[in-house]
Amino acid sequence: MNAETSSLTARARVHAALGDPARLAIVDALVLGDASPGEIATGLAMATNLVAHHVKVLQEAGLLVRTRSEGDRRRTYLRLIPGVLSSLTTPRLDSAERVVFVCTHNSARSQLAAALWRDRIGGEVASAGTAPAQRVHPRAVRVAHEHGLALDPTGTHHVDDVVGEGDLIIAVCDNAHEDLTGPIRPRLHWSVPDPARIDTDEAFEAAYTDLADRIDRIAPVIHTGADHG
Repeated sequence: MNAETSSLTARARVHAALGDPARLAIVDALVLGDASPGEIATGLAMATNLVAHHVKVLQEAGLLVRTRSEGDRRRTYLRLIPGVLSSLTTPRLDSAERVVFVCTHNSARSQLAAALWRDRIGGEVASAGTAPAQRVHPRAVRVAHEHGLALDPTGTHHVDDVVGEGDLIIAVCDNAHEDLTGPIRPRLHWSVPDPARIDTDEAFEAAYTDLADRIDRIAPVIHTGADHG
C-alpha cells in the first residue's frame, strides 16, 4: 500500500467513524476540552455502554486517545488528537468578559496559559490555583521568557480571590477540574500533564506547546472582552 492509498484509508476511517450522530456528538463535546467517559455520558444523556462502544470506534479511527488522570488515578480522560478535525467547524462559545485559567498551585500551567492568551488573543485574562504555591516555578518563568513572555515570579493567587461572575473558567489540570465542584466550576477542561512532576526543561516546554496549541484552536470560536475594545 503506497502513502497516498494509506492516507485515503485513514481519512475514510475517520469519515466512517463520524457518520454516526452519537459519535459526532461526542467529538463536538471534546473539540474544546477533555472529558471522562462518565462526563460524556452525563452531558449527552447517553448510556455508558453506548459511550464505551462509540469511544472505541473513535479511538480505532485515530480521532482520540485516553489519558490517566493525575488526580484520581482510576479515572481516564478522552482527548482529541490535534489536526484530525481541521476540516470540521468548531462550535462557538458564549461571550465572556474575562478568561481565568486554573490549576492546583498556580505556579506553571495556569500562568503559562494566561501569558499565552494575553499575547495571542488579548483581552482580560487571569490565572489562579486551588492551593496556590508561594511562587511561580522557576522553569515556568524560564520557558515563558524563552518565548518572549513575562511571568511575575511572586504572582500566585487563590481561585476564591480571583474568579468572579461572568468569567470563563478553564481548568488546565485534572486536580483542579475534579476539585472545583461548587459555584466555581470550570467551563472547559484541558488535561495538561503537570510538568513539575517530572521537573525538566523538556516537560515545561511540552506543557507550553500543549497550551499554545489549545489556545490557537479555541481562538477563532470565542468572544471575549477583547472583541469590544
